[in-house]
Amino acid sequence: MAHNTLKVHPQDNVIVALTDLQAGDVVEFNGRQIGIVTNIPAKHKFAEQQLAPGQEIIMYGSLVGKAVEAIPAGGILTTGNVKHQVSGFTGKTKTIGWQAPDVSKWVDKTFLGYHREDGQVGTGNYWLVIPLVFCENRNVDTIKQAFMETLGFGHQDLYKSYVQQMVELYQAGKTEQIAQLPLSSTPSNGQHRIFENIDGIKFLTHEGGCGGIRQDSDMLCALLAGYIHNPNVAGATILSLGCQNAQVPILEERIKALNPNFSKPLIILEQQKEGTEQELLTLAIRRTFLGLVEANKQKRAPAPLSKLVIGLECGGSDGFSGISANPAVGHVSDLVVALGGKSMLSEFPELCGVEQELINRCVDDKSADRFVELMRAYESAAIASGSGFDMNPSPGNIKDGLITDAIKSAGAAKKGGTSPVVDVLDYGEYATKPGLNLLCTPGNDVESTTAMAGSGANIILFTTGLGTPTGNPIAPVIKVSSNTKLALRMPDIIDVDTGPVIAGEKTIEEMGEAMLDFIIEVASGNIQSKAQLLGQDDFIPWKRGVSL
Repeated sequence: MAHNTLKVHPQDNVIVALTDLQAGDVVEFNGRQIGIVTNIPAKHKFAEQQLAPGQEIIMYGSLVGKAVEAIPAGGILTTGNVKHQVSGFTGKTKTIGWQAPDVSKWVDKTFLGYHREDGQVGTGNYWLVIPLVFCENRNVDTIKQAFMETLGFGHQDLYKSYVQQMVELYQAGKTEQIAQLPLSSTPSNGQHRIFENIDGIKFLTHEGGCGGIRQDSDMLCALLAGYIHNPNVAGATILSLGCQNAQVPILEERIKALNPNFSKPLIILEQQKEGTEQELLTLAIRRTFLGLVEANKQKRAPAPLSKLVIGLECGGSDGFSGISANPAVGHVSDLVVALGGKSMLSEFPELCGVEQELINRCVDDKSADRFVELMRAYESAAIASGSGFDMNPSPGNIKDGLITDAIKSAGAAKKGGTSPVVDVLDYGEYATKPGLNLLCTPGNDVESTTAMAGSGANIILFTTGLGTPTGNPIAPVIKVSSNTKLALRMPDIIDVDTGPVIAGEKTIEEMGEAMLDFIIEVASGNIQSKAQLLGQDDFIPWKRGVSL
């Protein structure tokens, strides 16, 4: 790697600018000089040699686009001169071998987790309050207001006191002082917790459960069953209206399918049976409080790292994500898999162009064929709606160097490391096999992280190059920046900075190993991730159908 440029793969015909390059600059690369003909911001790519119209663009060793006009050596790649293009894919054509990383230094390490009767181990101990249908959201909010501050789970409301200060200045006739009024303190978890062994009560409101196609309600029940089954959950309170599509028996069947011997406390109340709203809420609050008393009896105990289930996510990606944060997270995935744990790679629209590699990494034809089936069905649905995977990059992605979906996808897939794919899961299915699992979700950050927790993730690694304030109600989300500028600009959301990889100060392997040590601390409850500290409890179920 030169200090200001990087060629990711030997077969690539484009080079990444690691720093801003100006027209007229000359960069040394592999013993030769390349004249820069246009200004190239850091994170963007330029042609190593002249590219003719129609010529294939190769990056990460994969086809990521084609030139739509001549691009001179040293010329920047843009949405105007490059068009998305990817290689086709079929079934499994070969088997890719894997050399597992050395994990001897972690074999005897443990994390402090909550051991469940079914053998799973949680990194947290949460109680859930969930509506089966949006009609119950207001009742869930009422329970939230009753419990959060009283039990010590509320976050200090800085902004409420900030507004109060402005009101006082206004009433005192000192409006001119408002423009310079500073925020006086920083967030905290507020009051002393009544239940010391409970990490939180989480309220998962949503807009589903009725009014759409039956498949969406069934999938919602599968997702909620996954959350209840997740090892980070001690028990749950479910509020049902009674007449909605997402019926209680469907949820109960989904839970039983995940665990026939399910034994967690589960409180299910139906408003149309209980009578008045007051009667429903009084019963829900009383029974939930008693459930919390039982859940508080559980304590953390040492667990092997094989009990980790790591979700792999990216959002607000930039041109550095695929060469620093994502491959570092990929190394973490390989370490966890080598230790006997599970990892989960989702966001199927962001695997466009790397399908064949993932197919060949599948351990059997059944998994490979299912991946092909899910990918083709998903892309066909996108095309039928007037869109397509090629429209995946956001304006922020494009501005920071990810100009085609194929470039974005090739970098995003690096989060999955190099280990074999042991299973392919559709949305709402639970991960049961140790190793790397592929999970069909949208590229939407929150819909994807929501799904991973529903499929059993007990911790989530989330890479970002632009800064994304995303968390999850039950799975601690560790935010990983691709560059140091972001980590310094938004320290309130970034946990780990992989910018030293870009600066040439650390290797991918060193960053991954440091990240695994950090994960152990978060999983043990010794450190709270920034998303946890900020109370970022994002939850959006994926709605695949139309409203009826």
